[in-house]
Amino acid sequence: MSDVSALVSKLSSLGLNQQAVEHAAVDTIDQWAEALASTSGVPAKYQLTKTLIFKPKQPKSEPIAPVLVVARSDSTTNAKAIGTQLKLKDLRFANDDVLSTIFKTQKGSVSPFALGNVPEANIGHVHVVVDKALLQADAGLIALHPLQSAHTVFITGDTLQAFIKSVSGLSSVTEMDFSAEAAPAAAAPAEKKPAAPAKAAGEKKTTEEAVGSAKLGVEVTKSEDFSKWYQQVLTRSDMLSYYEEVSGCYIIRPSAFFVWEQIQQFFDAGIRALGVKNCYFPMFVSRKSLEREKDHVEGFAPEVAWVTRAGSSDLPEPVAIRPTSETVIYPYFAKWIRSHRDLPLKTNQWCSVVRWEFKNPQPFLRTREFLWQEGHCAHLTKEGAMTEVRDILTLYRRVYEELLAVPVIEGIKSENEKFAGGDATTTVEGFIPEAGRGIQGGTSHYLGQNFSKMFNIAVEDPKAVGDDKPKIHVHQTSWGLSTRTIGVMVMVHGDDKGLVMPPRVAETQVIIIPCGLTADTGADLRAKITDACLGVEARLKHAGVRADTDLRDGYTAGFKFNHWEMRGVPVRLEIGPKDLQKGSVLSVRRDNGEKASLAMESLESSLKLLLINIQDQMLARARATMDSRIKTVLKWDDFVPALSSKCLVLIPWCERSVCEDQIKERSTRDVSGDEPEDEKAPSMGAKSLCLPFKQPTENPIVPGVTKCVQCGQDAKRYALFGRSY
Repeated sequence: MSDVSALVSKLSSLGLNQQAVEHAAVDTIDQWAEALASTSGVPAKYQLTKTLIFKPKQPKSEPIAPVLVVARSDSTTNAKAIGTQLKLKDLRFANDDVLSTIFKTQKGSVSPFALGNVPEANIGHVHVVVDKALLQADAGLIALHPLQSAHTVFITGDTLQAFIKSVSGLSSVTEMDFSAEAAPAAAAPAEKKPAAPAKAAGEKKTTEEAVGSAKLGVEVTKSEDFSKWYQQVLTRSDMLSYYEEVSGCYIIRPSAFFVWEQIQQFFDAGIRALGVKNCYFPMFVSRKSLEREKDHVEGFAPEVAWVTRAGSSDLPEPVAIRPTSETVIYPYFAKWIRSHRDLPLKTNQWCSVVRWEFKNPQPFLRTREFLWQEGHCAHLTKEGAMTEVRDILTLYRRVYEELLAVPVIEGIKSENEKFAGGDATTTVEGFIPEAGRGIQGGTSHYLGQNFSKMFNIAVEDPKAVGDDKPKIHVHQTSWGLSTRTIGVMVMVHGDDKGLVMPPRVAETQVIIIPCGLTADTGADLRAKITDACLGVEARLKHAGVRADTDLRDGYTAGFKFNHWEMRGVPVRLEIGPKDLQKGSVLSVRRDNGEKASLAMESLESSLKLLLINIQDQMLARARATMDSRIKTVLKWDDFVPALSSKCLVLIPWCERSVCEDQIKERSTRDVSGDEPEDEKAPSMGAKSLCLPFKQPTENPIVPGVTKCVQCGQDAKRYALFGRSY
């Protein structure tokens, strides 16, 4: 039913008692309201609506089961709540193909009347959800588009129900109370509610980890309680403090922030060499802007934090704190890019993001506010965009390997795991040996032309001839790296004594401690040793080594050793009376405990070389551990045992989404209580981490011969699977 007059005729038989009104075509609810305000024949009172079409995550072998939702325009339609109600997974907004091929409609004109266009073969798979607020007796008239955004009809809830019932073959119709389903963080609160009581796990803490403690060392080993070890190492090494005012937020202390500064300096130099320029966009987003592109933003609804008051006054319109920046940045790309000569446009911003989506935060891994960089670029061609995607991924790998001494695997995400708004997602994947889990380190996305079409970022085709040159949409990329990097570094290198810092990111690379001093040591000798320590510190600083001297009174040398071991300082230098006599110092490595006597005369060069060796050997050890825990599996019987031995698994894979779902389901086991769990990840089932760019040379994939380990179909590439944060 694609004809407006035919639809109006049918609605008249169901209770419609007035004709449709015609007005200017509209794309948004605000435009719709303005158009109706200046149109004659419009009722005095009516309720604007929105009609949304979702597509659940499902195996590609199954027929598409779209979900059509019709609701008040101001209702909060939480995709997660709708999916839970219908027992469907990961609802995402349907793309243009679903709208055009199944519902025979397009964005801006979507309404429940599109159900009449659905082919007989598809209608039985469609789910309809109706906002109960539209069906109440006092709801009044409902405004809907009769298949075209340039027309509006006003009907009652009874007429809407009658129309839905008249659609032959439609079997799944659900009424939902969206006012009850609204997530408190997604919508501006109507009134101030009392704060929730503190919770023991992951919430505001009353333990010594939250309020500070006299306890100095780590009380659990890394192997016996990894989660508690991780939290104690961070707090007792002065990397981080729990922020008592708001759960899920943390104070990044100077030694940890120094790591982030080193990452910033390294990465910033790298992207500047690629022509990227830094900028900054506001952290506040209006409701109108945030909701402009619902395909991208709806999934963030439960995570959004809102500002509702300024001083003692309520804001006329609540303002969101950005959960992501696409809806802030891309409208301005459309303004700034006027010609192909404005391309490529390459921007990056260093900022914080607020997401309120979880119950069990983990320091650095999942926090309500985190620091990151987000790059957003536009290119004339796909080739230019893809080159940048790989260049950025290389920089991410170098951040991990060259700065943090953490090995990573470069690859591309599967269709299931890629960024929902993009064509392809490349990734660097790390490995946490003690947990036996992979961890996503950073992603670089090729967005294709999806967002440029949404925001109309287009230029005239420079290859076209003549005066009337066609418009082409730009190719976009986005890429991001966050303070999660710090958590990964701590998890990989830390030991039962505390942090083990890679020299390149250690705020203090060398700590100098006077030794051999007792109560009987004379003032002259004490002064001589102190002067020697300070002299070494000055020489090292002049040579570019970050050094410090611990001259605190009242603490033994042994206490100071433990203090700096806890903080992971790469090298300790001990200077005592005998060292002065020999013209040397004693060096002790934090990473492996090795001791060596270094001559005073060549101390600068010796320590610089030692720090380089420590950095290289930390990476080599971590790489050897990771490589030993990646198992190539050629039959399913070996898959789960490899996971259970805390390994990642490399398998020949068919790359089908339905197969990946089956792998997750078959490999799931109960979650171990001693491991922090990411609620967005499958419980403990394996998921694809990436399709590595570097494929195995032993037992290579033979097209048409090598079979997928799980389903037996032809394998395309080796894929890395594992349990993941």
